[in-house]
Amino acid sequence: MPQTAVQPTEQQRKLQRVQDMVAFVTGAGSGIGRATAIRLAQEGAKVCLADLKENRADEVKQQIESFGGQAIVADVDVSDPKRMEDAIRQTFDQWKRLDIVFANAGINGTLTPIENMSEQDWDRTLTTNLKGTFLAVKCAIPHMKQNGGSIVITSSINGSRKFSGFGSSAYSASKAGQVAFAKMAALELARYKIRVNVICPGAIETNIGENTKKTPELKNIEIPVQYPQGSQPLEHGAGKPEQVADLVLFLASGESSHISGTEIFIDGAESLL
Repeated sequence: MPQTAVQPTEQQRKLQRVQDMVAFVTGAGSGIGRATAIRLAQEGAKVCLADLKENRADEVKQQIESFGGQAIVADVDVSDPKRMEDAIRQTFDQWKRLDIVFANAGINGTLTPIENMSEQDWDRTLTTNLKGTFLAVKCAIPHMKQNGGSIVITSSINGSRKFSGFGSSAYSASKAGQVAFAKMAALELARYKIRVNVICPGAIETNIGENTKKTPELKNIEIPVQYPQGSQPLEHGAGKPEQVADLVLFLASGESSHISGTEIFIDGAESLL
């Protein structure tokens, strides 16, 4: 009689997702980056926590090690080519492989009308968000091309499906650029079995407000949202970083092996209003 294939248990299947893989996460000290780093480590991945605020990344490292996970911390300005290259090389040297890159770090920057925005504020937002993404991908390719892997980029509903955020022209432009860049990279890197996808979160409870400057000119410029539950259609309101982390885990794992060059919205239908 032919043998029946033994199906893995749910626990075994989970452990196969990213077990023993190596991940590089930018903006890992807080918000979505923090939640994702912890989630990947819980599933058995080894994680490099790349962030400017080292004390926050150190706290995440301690939390990961508290449940037996492995993590290192890299002090990184994502807009600095040398620091980015050094951090990714540090990750590869530590574990001799690189399977997952989560290019997540970003800022809202200065929110102001276009006519009031300075070139410096425009450049700072585009440099951090778009150039930072480019550098993370560029520096990772030499370490991923032999065995393949998954790159996930954090964009936003702003600039891709929502355009009502007055004052967010620089932010939205940078986020739209990330979507286009991800699609170009997905096609170019497919020959190395490197998948590239981009997530577009809506309102998520994070610390990004710390890097946001809103000028007085925006005070009375808003598009009112008419909906029974306000601007968040789902009853639970703004999303949690952990919900985004679950999506990144899926895109980082073999469970999404045929998904590349795709943007995925995670906003509780917010951008459909």
